Parts: sequence; structure tokens; C-alpha cells
Amino acid sequence: MAGCGAAASPAAPGAPGIKAVDDSGRTIALSSVPLRIVALGNGESDIVAALGGHLVGRPATSYTPANSTIEAAEPIGNTHEVNLEKIALLRPDILFGHFPMNEKDVPMLEGIGTQVFLTSANSIRDIERQIERIGGLLQQEAKAGELITNIEEAAAAYQNAKDSGQKRALLVYGAPGTFMAALPNSLAGNILETVGGVNIASDYPSLQSYPQYAQINAERIVEANPHAIFIMTHGKPEEVKDSFLREMKTNSSWSSLEAVRENRVTVLPADLFGTNPGTRIIEAMAIMSEELSKDAH
Repeated sequence: MAGCGAAASPAAPGAPGIKAVDDSGRTIALSSVPLRIVALGNGESDIVAALGGHLVGRPATSYTPANSTIEAAEPIGNTHEVNLEKIALLRPDILFGHFPMNEKDVPMLEGIGTQVFLTSANSIRDIERQIERIGGLLQQEAKAGELITNIEEAAAAYQNAKDSGQKRALLVYGAPGTFMAALPNSLAGNILETVGGVNIASDYPSLQSYPQYAQINAERIVEANPHAIFIMTHGKPEEVKDSFLREMKTNSSWSSLEAVRENRVTVLPADLFGTNPGTRIIEAMAIMSEELSKDAH
């Protein structure tokens, strides 16, 4: 676990028992292990459940959580729409949110008496850091170490794939009518490169508001001729896919693309790619690897 970042640590004598620094640079201090936990993100919910924490509030999603422990928790909005009233009723000892998205919500959340810990995950390593720090806050360092080792071993197993012929892919994140290309510094981009793929958007200029993404256009995609196109979205996957294909077909050469001819335009599972999957990053890597390895039939 060396190199994963600062973990939660015991406080000095006379101070609260557990201290940790979040991604916003804030230090939080707890007198004891938090017994009531709220998470605004899918990944943090998964990590808390995997570490045996008592999750009382989880993000509202369009899909059923894979873990029954998470499903049993109360939906309380999400990182985009924080439901303060519901959170207050749950009386959480700590709330895990997203940095920087929920930084503006910290004063409001602290005002109802809960500690707030903000993290982000734009890479597999970032998820490992989340596990380490949440594990420290829950005093489950040994279990956190096991989870991190599992992820590291899974990622390492794909190294041979990089030597056996890399395949080019485009990662699209969007909603009907709005599409962005995921760059290598995004979580999906990191997954793609980890399993041996090449991101055709690696040289696209990043968007100022969303530095992990870039604008896309049909001309550049046609020129790159990716082996596969992956679409990520929060909801209505087929509608998003159809909308993307309609927009791209404005280029007359679109139908000549290898990925289009061989039907390798795939909508990835929303709970693994439309958001941070937490410890299920292992599943996300496996799905990406499997889809990338598909050849023409």
C-alpha cells in the first residue's frame, strides 16, 4: 500500500482518535469509528460496504445496486443533487462526497452536524487511495489492504496484453445530443490503457470545465478508425447510443469505420463505467478487456 497517499491515522494524545486529510486538503477528526455513514457516490458506497461499514444513506441511481447492503440504505440524492433534508434525518457521523463537485456543499452539510470527507477517482490508483483512506477512517486497514492487493493483482495481470498487440478505441461519455471523449487522465481512460488498449483521443485538447474529457467530431474518429467504440452514460443507454450514431452519421465516411461495420459500438454498464465503481473496478477492467478483444465475426 506504499505510495497510495496519506491514510487516516491515530490522533495525538488528548485529540480525537482518528484523523485524515481529504482531497480538498481539509483535515477531519473523529473521536471514534463512524457508525452511521452516508455516501453520495457509487464508488464510495461500494467501498464502505466492502469494508463492513454501516451505510445508512446511498446515492439514488437508475439501476439496482449489486450489493444488498447498499440497496438497503436510504437513497439521498447524489453528488449532483444533495438532498439535505434526507441526510439530516439519517444523522450520519460522516458523509463521503466528491471533490471538487461537493466542496461547495461542505458548510451546509457540516451545519447539520456531520463530518464531510471528499475524494475523487480519475484512475485505478485513485480508487486504491480511496479504499486506503476510508479503511483508515473505519479502522479496517487490514481489509483495505486486501482489497487494494486484489485490484493491483488484477491490473498487473493485463500487462501481457500490452505486448500482444494493442487495439485502438474511442471512449464516449454522454447523454442524448451531448458527447465527450474520455481522455487518458479519466478513470475510463486509465482502465482502457491498463487492459492494453490505445485511446485515440489521447491528443485531443481537454475541455476547460471537464479536464478529463474533450470535444469529439466524426472527422477525427473516421481518421483514427478505432477497433472499438465504447459509450458510457448514466441512463437510457440505447437512446444515448442511437443519438450518438445519428450525430456521427453526418460524416459520409462513418459507415466505413471498422467498429461500425463489425458492430463494435458498445454501451458499457452504467454502474461500472457511468460512475466510479469502487472495488468493482476489477469487474470494469474485465469487461473492458473482453470487449476490446472481440474480433470480427
